[in-house]
Amino acid sequence: MGEQQRVKFPQEIIDEYAALGVDLPALFSAGHLGTRMGVQILEAGPEKVVGTMPVEGNTQPYGLLHGGASAVLAETLGSVGSMLHGGSSKIAVGVDLNCTHHRGVRSGLVTGVATPVHRGRSTATYEIVISDEEGRRVCTARLTCLLRDVKQGDAPAPRPTAD
Repeated sequence: MGEQQRVKFPQEIIDEYAALGVDLPALFSAGHLGTRMGVQILEAGPEKVVGTMPVEGNTQPYGLLHGGASAVLAETLGSVGSMLHGGSSKIAVGVDLNCTHHRGVRSGLVTGVATPVHRGRSTATYEIVISDEEGRRVCTARLTCLLRDVKQGDAPAPRPTAD
């Protein structure tokens, strides 16, 4: 969990942030909570965001993947997609998260895939499907983010996390 993995971004997004003097792949992270939970974002673009999270360390008292951990993975992936859809002039802020848990998982890695349901000027909604290592659906989530204009003092890009 200590090594920093570089995320695969579409070239046009890398170029957009580079024009602002920001090396997005070098700075990007899953945030402090995502890092603490072992979330790894593998691929990120406005059309699709893919990430993984270990079950170990993210379980509830019965030894199953905690529903809140699935929610963290879902909100992380949907927020990243919303941020990239909004571009460097917008900040994505989650306003609604819905998670339906389909099956329990006791070990291994879960993978989340976020795809857009709606990408507008002021909101973006993503469906996030979380599956186990056998490809069985564990959780289906939907996240809606408000896209607000960047204001003075807002960070132009995600900040790196401290290790």
